[in-house]
Amino acid sequence: MKHLMYATLVTIGLVGIANAQGVPETVDPAVAQEKGCLSCHEGIEDFTQGVMMETIVSMGPDYGDPGGCVVCHGGNAAGLTKEEAHAGAHPELTEAGGPHTFYPDPGALPVAEKACGQCHDGYAERLTLSLMNTEAGKLQGNLWSWGVIDTRRAVYGNYDLVDEDGKTPSVGTEKYKEYMTAYAEAHPDQIPDSMEQVPEVDVDAISEHPNLAGITYSRQQCQRCHVGVNGREKRGDYRGAGCSSCHVPYSNEGLYEGGDPTISKEQPGKLLTHQLQATRKSKVKHGDIEYSGIPTESCVSCHNRGKRIGVSYQGIMEFPYGSPYDEKGGKQPKLHTKNYLYIKEDLHHSTESRPENPQGGLLCQDCHTTIDMHGDGNLPGTTLAQVEIECEDCHGTVSKFPWDLPIGYGEEFGTELADNTARGLTEDLTDEQYFAYEYDAQDGYLLTTRGNPFGNVVKSGTKVIMHSASGLDFEVPVLKQIATDGTWKSPNAKVAMASVSQHMESMECYACHADWAPQCYGCHVTVDYSEGKTDVDWITNANSRGEDGLTADAGLGTNGLTSPGKVSETRSYLRWEEPTLGINGEGRVSPLMPGCQVITTVIDKDGNTIVQNETWMTPDAGGTKGTEHAAVQPHTAGREARTCESCHDNPKALGYGISGGRFLQGYDKGFTIDLKTEDGQLIPQQTKIQSQAIPSLDHDLSRIVTEDGKQLVSVGSHWDLTGPLPQEMRERIERTGLCMGCHQNMADEELWAKVNKDDFVTNDKHKAVMDAALRAYAAEQAVD
Repeated sequence: MKHLMYATLVTIGLVGIANAQGVPETVDPAVAQEKGCLSCHEGIEDFTQGVMMETIVSMGPDYGDPGGCVVCHGGNAAGLTKEEAHAGAHPELTEAGGPHTFYPDPGALPVAEKACGQCHDGYAERLTLSLMNTEAGKLQGNLWSWGVIDTRRAVYGNYDLVDEDGKTPSVGTEKYKEYMTAYAEAHPDQIPDSMEQVPEVDVDAISEHPNLAGITYSRQQCQRCHVGVNGREKRGDYRGAGCSSCHVPYSNEGLYEGGDPTISKEQPGKLLTHQLQATRKSKVKHGDIEYSGIPTESCVSCHNRGKRIGVSYQGIMEFPYGSPYDEKGGKQPKLHTKNYLYIKEDLHHSTESRPENPQGGLLCQDCHTTIDMHGDGNLPGTTLAQVEIECEDCHGTVSKFPWDLPIGYGEEFGTELADNTARGLTEDLTDEQYFAYEYDAQDGYLLTTRGNPFGNVVKSGTKVIMHSASGLDFEVPVLKQIATDGTWKSPNAKVAMASVSQHMESMECYACHADWAPQCYGCHVTVDYSEGKTDVDWITNANSRGEDGLTADAGLGTNGLTSPGKVSETRSYLRWEEPTLGINGEGRVSPLMPGCQVITTVIDKDGNTIVQNETWMTPDAGGTKGTEHAAVQPHTAGREARTCESCHDNPKALGYGISGGRFLQGYDKGFTIDLKTEDGQLIPQQTKIQSQAIPSLDHDLSRIVTEDGKQLVSVGSHWDLTGPLPQEMRERIERTGLCMGCHQNMADEELWAKVNKDDFVTNDKHKAVMDAALRAYAAEQAVD
């Protein structure tokens, strides 16, 4: 079975494995009684150490298994063959709430509650309702772009789900629960009470409603990364399901490197080692390496598409070439089915740290809390609804330390916070945080903007210390302390954050500090329903689950269940530099990136092309094309922020497109290249269209708004505040006239000779002259 070895037994199992050394066809009863599951699996790694493993082993003998394997996996430890051992479960274990049959992957949903949930109560239930499982935001945004839905409500998920216990979260502090109850009531579309499984497509209806192909696109292409199913059988995508998606290591190659003789070491799709990766207290020992925490690469097995924040955090972006060549003249191996170009990793990921810190990067879990990843028991419809952290939670602002900020800072949604009381610190953790490594609170744990403690971030005197799950401890740069000490890295930093206070009040930190963002312009999609065209349907697989918790796609090489239609997709062009700016759901200036910029061709079941290169309309801004841009936290932070000019003298940043949108304006016409007369008439009678027209696309895909304020494309589908920079803000930002203010006078030789001195050549001299001019103008105004 596929990527599913979790605790001590494995799907490949006991016997009948060709070339398996030392694995018996049958087990002697005395050996089975003495060793239980280890009669065949002897050599497999202990799943973890410490209290957790001791507890599992101590429970084992009560259920006939000295090693405790059945506690998580179920099965019959006294079985003498593979079939006998991998069947049923000890009745007393089942009665106690444990496994009710053999679980190849105890972490898989929904059996996880009977396996992992024996000790970690509630986690599986919360994970089931979380975005990691529902992918509701992805579905809403995608179907919005295709014109299938016209509401910001998260209507669809991967499953039919109901939030049975109302808007109050089941975990977190009382302050958090109070905050999120009000939050959910204020944003019912983004935290709904229920959602439906995204429907199957009626192929007979495609001819009349071709945009319904967007559902096929979602089911076959977009929904494979949720934790209810297993990873795609491609390099870099191998993983387990449910809890095992994150907590069991899989390498990019998907090969087992452990000591269990029953697990093939040649067949891709296996866990790397039969060990738990979690927090600092869970050590994974593999060869000469020992590590703790969940490597970033485990997260990237899913977070490599859509927002692409996982690969971006690593510093890489897909590109079409696969260069440079290897020693045999071949291209790089495909990762997540793509080639990658290294651009620049996020500063938090970089092993090159600040002088006062150890060498090493942060793991995703160091910033993202247990609620960010497991959910809080509510049913969020967007990332913003589930993720509880802001940059300022650790770094503070120029005027306030993190603990001086009020609850809700950074999530104002365009309004004033009702309560500006300082959030303070805490010495207490929440109940679920005690499962993790417990750090000394020192002067107190810092709090998230929603009121939960960071279990790994503490105040220590005048410093803020982040304890990484990797075992490293980092001092966090705190803005107010930098301002107080005057230790700015550059004058630009001081001006941008301290002098221009509105930057801090109206912008996300990453609006400036995101070095780059992946920009995949144009999502050209063909969905072909003609005879025999099908592909893997991840929703059908997710909702076709056996008693053992395995989905229909679990068997290696089977590819799971399929549905009608075959999707192919490509793009128009790629960029990475200087992302466009817009307004995010919280009402703050944020980077934008191309979302699902749908340009669709649909072929019906009879082979007829129903639409060719069509874009769909959304209700955004009174009706715009669904070639969407979306607000994003790119996870590409750099210590040196983007330059002032990259926003204030850059039409792309303002939303006008690359170089003001003056290129790539021929989409709507297409073009043919061949022998032509001087007035453009084609001379040959036999020729081919070189590039097909996209009739509705009369502007570059990077252009989202005109200079006079007309919005051209959808910008964000989840939140009312999301959109291009407002007209007034764009007019304030744009400063293309600064150079012309002086250099328009170069033709006046007498005037220019007075200022154009030989030593007036450096940037500092230019700034000094501008400063003097401003002060002279201010003095003149004072006299007036």
